[in-house]
Amino acid sequence: MTPPTATTATTRGRTAAASSLLDPARAARAFEAARPVSYGRLTELRGLHLQVRGVDVAVGDLLEVHGQDGPVPVEAVAALPSGIVCLPLGSTHGLRVGARVSETGGPLRVPVGEALTGRVLDGLGRPIDGGPSLAHLPMVSVENATPNPLERGRVDLQVGLGVRALDSLVPAGRGQRVGIFAGSGVGKSTLLSMIARGTEAQVSVIALVGERGREVREFLENDLGPEGLARSVVVVATSDAPPVERLRAAFVATRIAEWFRDTGRDVVLMMDSLTRVAMAQREIGLSAGEPPATRGYPPSVFGVLPKLLERAGPGRVGSITGLYTVLVEGDDMQDPIGDTARSILDGHIVLSRRLATSGHYPSIDVLESLSRVVGAITTPEQRGDATMLRRLLAAHRDVRELVEIGAYAPGSSPDADRALALLPQVNAFLQQSVDEPTPAAETWLRLHALMAGPGGAGVTA
Repeated sequence: MTPPTATTATTRGRTAAASSLLDPARAARAFEAARPVSYGRLTELRGLHLQVRGVDVAVGDLLEVHGQDGPVPVEAVAALPSGIVCLPLGSTHGLRVGARVSETGGPLRVPVGEALTGRVLDGLGRPIDGGPSLAHLPMVSVENATPNPLERGRVDLQVGLGVRALDSLVPAGRGQRVGIFAGSGVGKSTLLSMIARGTEAQVSVIALVGERGREVREFLENDLGPEGLARSVVVVATSDAPPVERLRAAFVATRIAEWFRDTGRDVVLMMDSLTRVAMAQREIGLSAGEPPATRGYPPSVFGVLPKLLERAGPGRVGSITGLYTVLVEGDDMQDPIGDTARSILDGHIVLSRRLATSGHYPSIDVLESLSRVVGAITTPEQRGDATMLRRLLAAHRDVRELVEIGAYAPGSSPDADRALALLPQVNAFLQQSVDEPTPAAETWLRLHALMAGPGGAGVTA
């Protein structure tokens, strides 16, 4: 007869084994391993246009085309009577008609979890920084539903960005979505790095879409720095990446930010640039047979932008504050992508080439910039100080040319006289080095001292 102690131990062992077998993660891996695999064939290969037959997949699903250099991931983008139209997420070198095509069982999936902080991923969510594997992290679909508008939290608290010109004159709220509009070479990436270093948000997710490969390491090491990277997740898809990967990089970064938001965190999502995301979708749409419309952009571009941008913002818990750079062609603020983005976003920050060429950094044109939630996130005293500073800057702008040619008569405008007297202190307040983040509370105190003190007393450079 088996002793009771031995029976109890045996029962516990069987229970533990059964529990391990019923573990959801292990069960999911077992079902995935046991799932039958069906194969199709590549029937057409023309540029970015791949046509596949013999597979049962939905639009958005991921497949693998097996070429001589290994499997190439492709994404189904259209279904025709002749087959499934796919676009490659990798190089098509080595592929040929008749190549075997296998299903992956669903859309692109990316890792999420605390271990992502401090890591650098490619546009498909795979680590490229040489760090440890992320295979142990849970995988989620890159697609996600936009929060119900009636279940979102309200934007009623300021999130400090660490940049004085923004925190005082263009303040951002937790869950606000703001566009940074500028031409090339006026400091968009540098401004993003300042925000990543100085923001009060708990996590930063940075998407570099269509960037030059040379600039990625410089951004990580020089602009972002070890301190900024330690609390950031960086998603990179350089300009030579396939258009589907460049487009997916934006959604991968957004999905990672959503995971952190849903755990109750306040996240800053920075994307550089929204214009290159639109260009990637333009390549995809034209390859799929869409007709070109405004400036060559097919209709799908103007459908993708709101789907991407509306996923940011406040949720039931946590928030995603979205900062999206918009590269306007020839500094034309009426560019179709810029105009569409401005109509969706909750504010815009305009960078000025004139300020950049004069050495004024960050080159934010505060008079042309606007935050649509300023009334909900600032106090009347703060709004009064900011309005006064805007008034003085506008007065100086009106008389600047007269002053330069010596035609301005002092006493003609009290606001202009005060603006000219305070100009050195105002410039010292608005200019800021990359490694000089300023807490929002300190920024408001300095602004109040500048506006209240005679001649700007109390404000230091």
